[in-house]
Amino acid sequence: MRAVASSSVSGVELEGPVDVCVAVPKLSLDRPFTYLLAPGTGAGVGSLVSVPFHGRTVRGWIIGPAGDVPSGKLLPIRKVRSPVRFFDDAMLRLLRWVSERYIAPLSVVIERSHPPRVADEEGAGWRPVGSAPPPVSTESHRPGPPSFEPYAEGKVAWARPLPGEEASWCVDAVTACVEAGRRAIVLVPEAERLPFTARAVLETCGQDAVSFAGGDPRARYRTWLRMASGGARVVVATRPGVFAPLVDLGLIWVSREVHPGHREERSPSYHVREIAAARARIEGAACVLASYSPSVETAWGVRTGAVGVRRAPRPAERAAAPLIETAKPETEDRSHRLGGLVRSASSGALISTRTGYGVARVCRACGTPAACSLCRGVVVLERGAAVCRACGAPARCVRCGGVVFGVQRGGTERIVQWARGIAHVPVEPGAPDPRGVTPGPGHVVVGTAAMVEDVGPLRLDLVGLLDPDRALARADLHAAEQALAVWMEASAWAGPKTGVGRVLAQTREPASALIQALVRWEPLAALTAIGEERARAGFRPGDPTFRIEGPPAVSLGEHLRGCGAATVLETAAPTGTVCLVALPPEGLEAFRGGVLDLVASGVVTRVEAEPSV
Repeated sequence: MRAVASSSVSGVELEGPVDVCVAVPKLSLDRPFTYLLAPGTGAGVGSLVSVPFHGRTVRGWIIGPAGDVPSGKLLPIRKVRSPVRFFDDAMLRLLRWVSERYIAPLSVVIERSHPPRVADEEGAGWRPVGSAPPPVSTESHRPGPPSFEPYAEGKVAWARPLPGEEASWCVDAVTACVEAGRRAIVLVPEAERLPFTARAVLETCGQDAVSFAGGDPRARYRTWLRMASGGARVVVATRPGVFAPLVDLGLIWVSREVHPGHREERSPSYHVREIAAARARIEGAACVLASYSPSVETAWGVRTGAVGVRRAPRPAERAAAPLIETAKPETEDRSHRLGGLVRSASSGALISTRTGYGVARVCRACGTPAACSLCRGVVVLERGAAVCRACGAPARCVRCGGVVFGVQRGGTERIVQWARGIAHVPVEPGAPDPRGVTPGPGHVVVGTAAMVEDVGPLRLDLVGLLDPDRALARADLHAAEQALAVWMEASAWAGPKTGVGRVLAQTREPASALIQALVRWEPLAALTAIGEERARAGFRPGDPTFRIEGPPAVSLGEHLRGCGAATVLETAAPTGTVCLVALPPEGLEAFRGGVLDLVASGVVTRVEAEPSV
């Protein structure tokens, strides 16, 4: 990819030969095309334009003055479609980095970096991204040094707050950033129930902050335009907010960095953690990854020194840690110890991996093993009806069409029924049940990991982790780190050891490294050990990983090794060849170039970055 023009052209009107990224999402066409821009259009870097392309008119974005002007007559840009500049040079550097890191067309990355355009929201009050910001809106913001403690510019740090204190840590960091004359982005994984940390930042920063979490397309685009015109010093957002168009960026705070909501499911399948770290390096900001238990990648970075650490003194951590005990599960994910704690609790949260009332095993009419008659999926009992967990269809026996099944009881509905029979306070369902309530005083809530949200400081009598062993058995590369993070977030609801609350983890493997990490309230050693296992298998944490497909009967793995892949797992099938590859970050540029050549020659048909394994 040709290097972008210098930052001196940000916000400047261009004319003459310019490079355009056309909105054609094909790796084989992932290069700039040169067009002629007429003077007086008001267009510049980041402008959305219409250009002729192979006999049709397509959208595109100006990415700078032409580097190498091709010989012959240049085709003119047909129309400047919007007065808005959708990126400046600094943002373009980040978008190029994303394109190269995830081997994705730059046009796709640009489209993912901002909400869909709503033309009639654009007006005369909009100013370009690189223009001067408006004056500070409150007297509390004072000019200060370009950096602020305790986070360093251009660096990544893991912040481990004390239980219930992430919001205050985040507010302090954001306030220090703004007082230093910089801007801040706070990224949270959820929008439907705005996390407590997000609410605390919005309330503290007042008119200088905007929420970019959820909302209809018109409202989102209106908010994005406000950010792009300099009308916000603090942005509280979900995943897309990592691309928020802020100048003078000083801080990116990623809350609950292990949460699956921080990973983009569409191509390019980026993780917010990586984009935030890259943007911090490019713009000289601090990137803070906040969590009680970090991801394996962050733990590995702490070990290698690539990631700094901000945590409370160890005596304070030990004093604030919850009291955690273990017990072996018995029938239906229950135990005598759990029953005793539920009977005495005035507040609590019970967390299971399964929803519903139970799993159907056999048809009562003919004895055939239970399976969905449409897709052969698992049949479960939910709200009194047997349904397929895979497709959601009403369940019928695949042999006789019967609708009555023998059920192995166990799940959140069954736990609610059981707990209501012994608790002296109301027992309610939690998320993801539509009727779910939030954990708090005066009731016991039963739910899955989806119930574990940032709800602020709590002091529950009981937190029950009913089946942590089953959570670790999930077929997912990130199952262990996500499970440990959820356990610690939920356990923090019980308060410190010196309080009345306690945590019960029902496990048959109390000596396992992850259970002991929870009990000891220290996750780094267990997560680093997982990182070592991955490294021995050839997939070192933080190394770019790709799933690459090619046509049948092609030595795809051999080609990819020639491009610099360090690890190649190849599978041949009648429909094609699939390779799972990993490589060190320093070899990514050469590997990307080699893969693009293979795409052009037809050897590679599909590239998926960071696949779910």
